[in-house]
Amino acid sequence: MARRTIASDAIMQLCYARDMHAPSPKLIPPEVLLLAYRTGIFPMADSRDDDEVFWVEPRRRAILPLDGFHCSRSLAKLMKQDRYRITMDADFPAVVEACAQPRPDPDEGTSGTWISHAIAASYHNLHAQGHAHSVECWLDDRLVGGLYGVSFERVFCGESMFSRADNASKVALAWLVALMRRAGFMLLDCQFMTGHLASLGAVEITRDDYQEMLARACAAQPLCSLPQAIDLVNQAASSSSPGKLIAQSFTHTS
Repeated sequence: MARRTIASDAIMQLCYARDMHAPSPKLIPPEVLLLAYRTGIFPMADSRDDDEVFWVEPRRRAILPLDGFHCSRSLAKLMKQDRYRITMDADFPAVVEACAQPRPDPDEGTSGTWISHAIAASYHNLHAQGHAHSVECWLDDRLVGGLYGVSFERVFCGESMFSRADNASKVALAWLVALMRRAGFMLLDCQFMTGHLASLGAVEITRDDYQEMLARACAAQPLCSLPQAIDLVNQAASSSSPGKLIAQSFTHTS
């Protein structure tokens, strides 16, 4: 279960230092966001139009071990077909906007979103600094799925994903895992466990175990950035199928 938490003194001081002249919607400065993630906490809002954020540190943390991604035969077959074209950072704003839309809820019809306008603007700013990335899944020229998150050292903190076509978000996540492995990343943080993530190999760990993994992953730089990793994949598959190359990378771990 998540809990609201008071940010560390350093985070709060940075917030206060920038709040006096903050634009509307209020932006969380990039240095505040990165300090928060390196501390193990992240921001959320109560609604789309809420200008305030609260800081969350789950007692039980969901992670997806990079050697434990469950790539089913049907998912591997879909990727080998290259039905979807995969890009990184091709349309970060569109991915965030799609993730912020209300989702179907079996009990209430639709559910709200924690991605407020202020949070979305803050991640756009972080993206411009090179620390937030999106994976896009395209069907022809139509964006049908994707995900976005925060990247630093050998850590990627997944924020949200969406899908408008069969298994599009699963394909995007499979690509992310494969790219992280190629780039020498260590930790894929999923924040909260869901049935969807569990089916793909995510597990829950304690807050203390997460902090230990986070410290190890922050101790060194990756072999390359995620955008560089996708360029390497596309270059390696220049005469064949990039989706096939990604699917084959899971042969020994599925």
